[in-house]
Amino acid sequence: MTDSLNIQIRPVTPPDVPAISALAREIWQAAYPGIITQDQIDFMLEQRYGHERLYDDLEDAYKWLDQAFLDGRRVGFSFSEIYRDEFKLDKLYIHPDVQRRGIGGQLIEHVAARARKMGYPCVILAVNKRNAKAIGSYQKYGFVVRESIVDDIGRGFVMDDFVMEKKL
Repeated sequence: MTDSLNIQIRPVTPPDVPAISALAREIWQAAYPGIITQDQIDFMLEQRYGHERLYDDLEDAYKWLDQAFLDGRRVGFSFSEIYRDEFKLDKLYIHPDVQRRGIGGQLIEHVAARARKMGYPCVILAVNKRNAKAIGSYQKYGFVVRESIVDDIGRGFVMDDFVMEKKL
């Protein structure tokens, strides 16, 4: 998938795992201070972006990891899955220095196309209620708030999120 900005979207493969893990850490350190504590950032990065976890996710037939490149530079990624009989965009991260250039929108459309092809009527996601920037971006791409949830993720941490959905 390419456009005039030379954006390419490709599946994540096992050799990409260390770079995806490092990119996640860089993006999270820019995005989440002030929204969640550094202890929670570190916990969630290890829980969700440790190498073994990513390798396991790549082996799961109901999970998809895609990465976005801008002019050959890896600048973002998405993770989608079948979750409780729904199609979920579980992760979408774009490097801060290239945000607002349509890369996230292209990843969202890539995920939505997969969901459509599989017959799902919508794509859902969860976003931290305090992450106004991300909420605004998701709304721009057609997501609406469906419900409010609080999930205990262990070690005394919770995810205080909105579940948003985009009808396909």
